[in-house]
Amino acid sequence: MTDPRPTKAQRRDEARLEAQRMRQAEERAAARRRTILIAGIVVAIGVLAVLVTVILGQGARTAMEDVDRPAGSTLAGGIPVGADGIAGAVDDYGDAVVVQVYSDYLCGACAAFKQERGAELDELRESGEIVLEVHPVSILDQPVTGSVYSTRSAAAAALVADESPEAFLAFNDALFDDRPQGPEGHSDERIAEIAQESGASAAVVQSIADGTYYEAAGGEGRFVPWVAAATEQASRDLARLATPTVVVDGQILDAETFDWRVDGSIAQAVAQARADR
Repeated sequence: MTDPRPTKAQRRDEARLEAQRMRQAEERAAARRRTILIAGIVVAIGVLAVLVTVILGQGARTAMEDVDRPAGSTLAGGIPVGADGIAGAVDDYGDAVVVQVYSDYLCGACAAFKQERGAELDELRESGEIVLEVHPVSILDQPVTGSVYSTRSAAAAALVADESPEAFLAFNDALFDDRPQGPEGHSDERIAEIAQESGASAAVVQSIADGTYYEAAGGEGRFVPWVAAATEQASRDLARLATPTVVVDGQILDAETFDWRVDGSIAQAVAQARADR
């Protein structure tokens, strides 16, 4: 009679085969896990790369890119003026030193800076030594009391720069010469008078006088968003946004070395910047 039970050797062989099948199954499962893990890592790296690209792209964008800017103005919020005195008409800076002046039209110290150093800046600019970049900002608005003169005056300056560029410097200077004493600032009618006296076009004067430069039908005036963006950009570019701030060839003027209240200080800073190139 034949014994149907497997022999010891057969059981041993079957056990070896089963163990081999289990190892192979485990190896296949491990390979699948490795494939899934690698795929997950690749996807994660891809997502991270996209996020980094987006973040860097956003960091590289300036606040000015999505607003209507005065013709010829920079993405840093500056209105360049060269030797001819026309705003936004500087096609080639050449080897001129760039002097950026950040000001708020309600700022008393800014008015003093214009009084003390305005003629010196004009001489350097007219000689071609510098390109002057005017940066109007609005840091002295008082929305709680309804005073937004800093924004209104800067928006008016942007409008003049865009539509009457030959009158911009005179208008810029006149706003400081006739700086209001109270936070409420000048009326639109008075700003319009200053624009007219500075040589701005009739259309610009009318837009300021009737208030549409600041609050047009259905929304803000044309350059009001630009003022906000220019102020935001200035706060990004400067270690501390204060007015007046003077930047010479990319370097904030060191008040301990170059005191702008001293005659010739800007010319000295410009000469030093040229020597350091």
